[in-house]
Amino acid sequence: MTEIIYKEDAYKIIGICMEVHNQLGKGFNEVVYADALEIEFMDNGIVYSREKKFGITYKGNLLPHKYKADFIINDKIVLELKAINCLTTAHTKQTLNYLAVSKLQLGILINFGEDSLKYKRVIL
Repeated sequence: MTEIIYKEDAYKIIGICMEVHNQLGKGFNEVVYADALEIEFMDNGIVYSREKKFGITYKGNLLPHKYKADFIINDKIVLELKAINCLTTAHTKQTLNYLAVSKLQLGILINFGEDSLKYKRVIL
């Protein structure tokens, strides 16, 4: 049986996201949830980068536009936030692309836009 990658870190991140969703509910823009998460990360001693930029190369050329990760947690987890009606496979594919660009293995896709928090672990 394979071990779950970054199990404790992911559990803690999802728990913090649940707390934010419980406090704010649904209906806010993504940036509001990101602001609240930043407070929770600081209060919980979680090391993070917000809107960290990653370059994208195409055929050896660095493209002028960068990918901005919503959050990078502990230099090892991409946290991708949404505040929409429901997640789709396109959001999972987007998170996979972000993992490829960042060279990280685990992404957590969070949706604050539903009645209860929805999340998905995305592994590259």
